[in-house]
Amino acid sequence: MCPHRLVLEHVTSRWGVLVLDALLERSYRFSELRREISTVSAPTKVSEKMLAQTLQTLERDGFVHRDAKPVIPPRVDYSLTPLGREAAEQVRALARWTGVRMKDVQRARADYDAARETAPLEIRAAVSPRASE
Repeated sequence: MCPHRLVLEHVTSRWGVLVLDALLERSYRFSELRREISTVSAPTKVSEKMLAQTLQTLERDGFVHRDAKPVIPPRVDYSLTPLGREAAEQVRALARWTGVRMKDVQRARADYDAARETAPLEIRAAVSPRASE
């Protein structure tokens, strides 16, 4: 797989987008970050395992800094690196654009679906083999 595509997948993954967006505001402890992301993604909540994997992937890519403090109880804070801040700003801009243009996307989808429903069966079958089933 192309390394560029892999990084893009990490940054634009379901949880990657939310992690980057949240950390753009401030640093978080793991449990705080999980709560923050879960409120945004309701009704779906991020599992501890998925959040840990996402943070580890973003840390490996150089976007997230993990600061483990040697205290009892252990304290770990997550924040963005300069590279991560740059990526998060780009992701946030795309997310905002999507929000602004969502009605246009929905209209395009409805037009597409309506055109497909009125197309002759042979054309639908040629475009999508499942349409003839």
